[in-house]
Amino acid sequence: MEALRVGQHALLVECASDAQVAATYAMVLARAGELGATDVVPAARSVLLDGLADVAAALTLLAGLTAPLAEESAHVGHPEGLVVQLPTSYDGPDLDEVARQWDVTTAEVVALHRRTTFVVTFCGFAPGFAYCSGLPDGLDVARRSEPRASVRPGSVGLAGAYTGVYPSSSPGGWQLIGTTTATLWRPDADQPALLTPGTRVRFVDG
Repeated sequence: MEALRVGQHALLVECASDAQVAATYAMVLARAGELGATDVVPAARSVLLDGLADVAAALTLLAGLTAPLAEESAHVGHPEGLVVQLPTSYDGPDLDEVARQWDVTTAEVVALHRRTTFVVTFCGFAPGFAYCSGLPDGLDVARRSEPRASVRPGSVGLAGAYTGVYPSSSPGGWQLIGTTTATLWRPDADQPALLTPGTRVRFVDG
């Protein structure tokens, strides 16, 4: 792993895998006060520490903390997090396409998705949109060749190695396999996003 300066008050830790991101995020979050970070943001292959008063001191401390993670995180799973169940109907228009890509039946797509416990790896794209990992290796999903101009809120989709739920109406190129009645983004709540990094997610009958 490598930590890079970003602007005057931030560091970006580059990671090689989801496991390294999860381990680094958990470690940095637990030591945020010691590091002097006011904000810690995971992404697909990096963790950003922002609001650092002393970037040089944080960089030195970080080097000692992340070195063991680079060796161990490949064998460490995601830390245990809150479990959120999303009531879901598997009525998406792209079920057949996902079944074709995986070379299984649509019923098998539904069964695999339903029995998987996903973990929110990072958030982005739109407020409340969570990138959830957990699909078995080799079951990445290619995005649609022509994105939709508008995807309904609550649509459950697959793209790459992730599953996610559109919290609001927006353009989108993910393959849609279902719909949830859960509200993913609540701007008036103390914690607006229902799904945050580390949250475990299960899609249940809805």
